[in-house]
Amino acid sequence: MQQPTSSLNASFTDSQAQDLAYQKTILRSVSRTFALTIPLLPPAIEKVVGNTYLLCRIIDTIEDAASLSVSTKQELSKLFLDCVLERLPAQDFVNPCLLALRDYGNLDELDLISHTPTVLRILHTCSKKDQAAVSRCVSIMSDGMSYFHDKQTQAGLQDLKEFEKYCYVVAGVVGELLTTVFSNHSPTLSKSFLGKESLAIAFGQALQMTNILKDSPEDKARGVSWKPANMSQADLLQIAYEKLQDSLQYILLVPKQDSGIRRFCFLAFGLAVMTLSKIAQRTEFNNKNEIKLSRRTVMAFYTFTSVAIHSDLLMKIFFHHSSKALRKFAKT
Repeated sequence: MQQPTSSLNASFTDSQAQDLAYQKTILRSVSRTFALTIPLLPPAIEKVVGNTYLLCRIIDTIEDAASLSVSTKQELSKLFLDCVLERLPAQDFVNPCLLALRDYGNLDELDLISHTPTVLRILHTCSKKDQAAVSRCVSIMSDGMSYFHDKQTQAGLQDLKEFEKYCYVVAGVVGELLTTVFSNHSPTLSKSFLGKESLAIAFGQALQMTNILKDSPEDKARGVSWKPANMSQADLLQIAYEKLQDSLQYILLVPKQDSGIRRFCFLAFGLAVMTLSKIAQRTEFNNKNEIKLSRRTVMAFYTFTSVAIHSDLLMKIFFHHSSKALRKFAKT
């Protein structure tokens, strides 16, 4: 006897709800920061951005696996991209990846990889426009990271041009994705962002530069540096400050009525500003915990953003005050 259509639809809806519940749960496990910021977005955008973050996290896990050879990382990256682009079933990536990472220590990231089919099912419930934007982002990031797999050296990247390229493929492209997804869901935003694509890239790159500088002691300990070999910390902080200035201009383009999007961007931006300022106040640090923001600071800023997003002036005042240590590196 054929199951009634209503029952099939209910079953399908239940399955989708379970998938989304997993996405929310694993997001809290693999990223404290994004678990705080992504839920601020409108539900339809939250689903896409949360999904994209998890897909990018899988790529990042492959890159961070110190035990894997360059060729293995490249093979796994290609398999993953083929699954995202629906050229292969997800399990064709999951099985060899889990085997290669059998000694990997982060159980949450392994759980995420094992649930790649779940993450991809969620992606395929998004609009065609959003799916296209996510596929473009993941393709550029996956191919870009594969290019940089054999450039991981203790000396660092070759020069500023290569550093900019790295920051683009791992984060600038995410700024582009966010702009596309925001625009897909808001015609007003689409008009605001027109011709301002470089600000979107700078927003993503500013966040990535924060991670690179914050994680540099741990990277150094495993024999890797993502900094340009011929540039000082002061030079990098100067570039980071310039990208933060562009990032604020990007956020100010978001209309006040799109408060969830504005707050999502401003929260990520503010945490980066405060972290880079702590780095700027030190000549060196040996562990990222030394410059880690306290939970009290993070939650106080989280509360502040609910008010600040309604005032361009208040956001500008925050940046001026909180970036004081960074301004000494600015070009005069």
